[in-house]
Amino acid sequence: MSTETDQIPHPPIVDFDEWHTRRMDLLKQEKELTRQKDRVNAERRRQPMIRVTKEYMFDGPNRKVSLLDLFEGKRQLIVHHFMFNPKWEKGCPGCTGHVDAIGKIDSLDRLDTRYVIVSRAPLSKLEAYKKLKGWDRPWYSAGEGDFNYDFNVSFKEGDKDAIYNFAPRGEETEGEGPGMSVFFRIGDEIYHTYSVFARGLESVTDSYDFLDLTPYGRQEDFEKSPEGWPQHPTYG
Repeated sequence: MSTETDQIPHPPIVDFDEWHTRRMDLLKQEKELTRQKDRVNAERRRQPMIRVTKEYMFDGPNRKVSLLDLFEGKRQLIVHHFMFNPKWEKGCPGCTGHVDAIGKIDSLDRLDTRYVIVSRAPLSKLEAYKKLKGWDRPWYSAGEGDFNYDFNVSFKEGDKDAIYNFAPRGEETEGEGPGMSVFFRIGDEIYHTYSVFARGLESVTDSYDFLDLTPYGRQEDFEKSPEGWPQHPTYG
């Protein structure tokens, strides 16, 4: 008669000595990963920037605002490109989970940085969804302007002419993609310093880091988990 231990996929069961040896081997890799992350972050801080010369306008809760207005006087601006097509009634589930996972970020304000969300859907839809989710994050509509297209998070069939077209997506198809863009202000001049897309956003949330500590991990098919582990498509 099979037991529950036989039926459920699980890591190998070993004695303490083997567990401790394997754990110490993994610890070496984890420490190297931390050091590599520090090196990458240091390199990111040394990346050059490019001046933004195009005028971008957004619909805000009270009025139309410019990209400069989004800074609200801060030196740095982080724009979260939230997937919300104008035809949709609700925002992207993945982006929704991302915003849900962001905890308190009060320290950004203290360090001269502002975080905002931008989507293409009309402001009325954004406000309704924001209320539904109980969020208080600042959220603006880019509408049908060029902003999302220029920063590689909205694209049309065959469109390869975005200003910042550095995010390879293979064959272009019409749609939306997740991302974040970072801007820096000197006086009234705005500079684009960094953008990140798709799985590159994982590092700014906590839930994935928690799941990475567990035997089943994120339960997504890219992870190379053992045979029989529960999995689903990463972007399914």
